[in-house]
Amino acid sequence: MNCNNCDPLTFNNTVITSEDLMSSESSGDTVEVTELKQPRRDSFLQLVSLQKASGCWLLEPHLAAVLGKTSEEVESPKPAAVKEEVWATILALIWLHGLKLDVQDEWQLLAMKAASWIRAQKAPCVTECVEAGNALLGCEVQKDSLGI
Repeated sequence: MNCNNCDPLTFNNTVITSEDLMSSESSGDTVEVTELKQPRRDSFLQLVSLQKASGCWLLEPHLAAVLGKTSEEVESPKPAAVKEEVWATILALIWLHGLKLDVQDEWQLLAMKAASWIRAQKAPCVTECVEAGNALLGCEVQKDSLGI
């Protein structure tokens, strides 16, 4: 099957062109994709795109991937008394402050919105969350520097 002039396909909100297919097997009209090139996206932009309008992040596999962890690695150290969204948002803030200071001017406003959201939640165990998040992400960010 010659796909040099094929129209791109969309799968899971990802546009796939013939160049994206590294290897495939063809049987009639069906093409089985065995490996697909993943678009390289900057982890900072991915994190920004995951923030909700309210200012929080959700504890989801995409966030774990941006943080360089598995879902299980991100979920297991969460203090039991803390809501998932609070935990996820604290992790995102630690990641920004601990690993993306070089682009701080690009994320300051979204971090302020996230910190404001966390304060409004009156969440318990915030200090414990920051300590556990630092341990998970290999950072040493102080709670006060997060604005929470």
